[in-house]
Amino acid sequence: MPIIPFDRTSPVPFYQQIYEGVRAAITSGRLLPGQRLPSTRTLAEELRISRYPVFSAFDQLLQEGYIDGKVGSGTYVRYNIPDEVSRPIGARRPALGTGTGPVPHPTASSESGGATDAGPLAVSSPALDQFPSEIFARLIRRHLSAPPELLAYGDPAGYGPLREAVAEYLRTARAVDCDASQVLIVNGSQMGLMISALALTTPEAAACVEEPGYPGAKRALGIAGATIIPVDVDNDGIDVAALARLDTPIALVYVTPSHQYPLGMSMGLARRLELLRWAATANAWIIEDDYDSEYRYSSRPVGSLQGMDSDGRVIYLGTFSEGLFPALRLGYMVVPRQLVAPFLRVRETLDLFSPTLYQLAVNDFLREGQFARHLRRMRAIYLARRDALLAAIQEEAADVLTIGNADAGLHLVAFLGDGIDDHDVAIRAASLGLSPRALSSCYLGPLARSGLILGFGGSDEPVLRGAVRTLASLIRNSEAHGGGDCSSSARR
Repeated sequence: MPIIPFDRTSPVPFYQQIYEGVRAAITSGRLLPGQRLPSTRTLAEELRISRYPVFSAFDQLLQEGYIDGKVGSGTYVRYNIPDEVSRPIGARRPALGTGTGPVPHPTASSESGGATDAGPLAVSSPALDQFPSEIFARLIRRHLSAPPELLAYGDPAGYGPLREAVAEYLRTARAVDCDASQVLIVNGSQMGLMISALALTTPEAAACVEEPGYPGAKRALGIAGATIIPVDVDNDGIDVAALARLDTPIALVYVTPSHQYPLGMSMGLARRLELLRWAATANAWIIEDDYDSEYRYSSRPVGSLQGMDSDGRVIYLGTFSEGLFPALRLGYMVVPRQLVAPFLRVRETLDLFSPTLYQLAVNDFLREGQFARHLRRMRAIYLARRDALLAAIQEEAADVLTIGNADAGLHLVAFLGDGIDDHDVAIRAASLGLSPRALSSCYLGPLARSGLILGFGGSDEPVLRGAVRTLASLIRNSEAHGGGDCSSSARR
């Protein structure tokens, strides 16, 4: 490993110094293709810092295509670094359709598999242009002159009336069995994952995740030090029989039963009961991430797994990011009663409390019926956008993309042909202003099938059609040139 610039007194974050140093070493040739990098633990010890900044830097390098992680054998410089990535950002082609104004610099998501979150087809991006901003602004203004006690440090569990409103909403809309004392308000469901991981796992513990599954869950559990075991999913969700065959004691399992991320299926009733029985027998916890259950198009919303739990083994996570807007950074947890105190200690340690002003506004938004009206309106908008994306794929890209489950949520998976490297496609799409994610970024083990995760919530119908046309042309060009090194994606 060549020496990389690192200054513990610099205001530049540690992870950014490590990322930029390793990236510069690769692009300058000081780190050669195929060269092995030190482990995150070793580099952290050499720099005398925690593993988290190193892990974050390596994760970004992995997702941007600079390095590959080979299960069981370490991390290596990638052989085929895409030209678009190896060139300085200033030399890359501008995004299409940006008009005459300045082009905002898109930031790469650490879970995006090469994409940015700024353009058409971005995953988890709601229709921000449809948000009732004036109504929400009125609610914010209402509370700007809050009583002095609401300007002080808040309750780590959250603003009491909002916790009551969330509990009422979840009982009615999601069949969650809870009261306000079990609800914790957090800064998005990702914080809920971190709290769960830190409270329930140790370096000696094992945690199971869906394969493929949400990368953010794997990162949260990894930061907590748990051993992460991927468990395959089928058409009914996570394979509980495979869970039961594991000879390692399992502390917790993370699942997305209402809308599996990223493949889109819902966990059937029999599988839910099987999972709950397994958790009770194994004395394990279940984290249920109910990230976008409000949007279902082929049937009524599926009730929560937590509502079926008679043994108090399920931690329920939800967020306002898809229902309202991501920058709000408000989510919620429903915690079994025996876990409320330890979860509160971790939550207070991480961030003290969530901003009170936003909590006051969201409480009014819920209680005055604005949230329910907004969801009803958005379901119709997202249904039209989903249908437009499906039609565009059928008409413009049926020869290169095969549609997966599209019954719910704000995204779908479209599978690529054999030999096409989805990570390479995602990176090249990003250079054209598009934001699909590589399905391979959701795997810990070998890639079962190459594909792209396509979001439709944040773009209107004409934009989606144009994005699919551009994406299809890019994929055909990849096929004409022999595809990419699909094996490199499979090893991540």
